[in-house]
Amino acid sequence: MWQRLKSATLAGFPPVTHGGVVGQVWRGGGRRQTLLAMALDGIKVYPLDDELGRRAGVLLKRSGTGDVIDAAVVLLAEDGDEIVTSDRNDITVLTEHANLDVELYPV
Repeated sequence: MWQRLKSATLAGFPPVTHGGVVGQVWRGGGRRQTLLAMALDGIKVYPLDDELGRRAGVLLKRSGTGDVIDAAVVLLAEDGDEIVTSDRNDITVLTEHANLDVELYPV
């Protein structure tokens, strides 16, 4: 993951995510959080605001899935992007319903 983050940043394509994803992984304290904080310095973090939340809800209805965090991640993606995920099945369904052509990488 560190190499992927570094490569993307050096290529001028910093990774993106949203605050909901940060909330899922942030636990405060310890070495893991120090490393996560360092990684977040190189990531564009969008707010999971009203507009993104509503769009995520529409995508959830269309796809028949139920994870707003995953739906919002998909909505931040563009064709050709890479999505790193621990939930490949849901992301696959969401990207299909969002008409996105992306590469999925498991964590």
